[in-house]
Amino acid sequence: MVGWIKKVLLVLGIAFVVFYLFTRPEAAAEAIRTFFGAFESIARFFSRLAG
Repeated sequence: MVGWIKKVLLVLGIAFVVFYLFTRPEAAAEAIRTFFGAFESIARFFSRLAG
């Protein structure tokens, strides 16, 4: 029973991402840049903390 709920949520999530990508490509690109920028900042923090 839980398996089909996971599949439905996965399909809805993918559909939302595709919809967002096609309706607002600039905002989607900015979200990706922000995500990777945050990842880079975290990596820089830990490298400076260790070194």
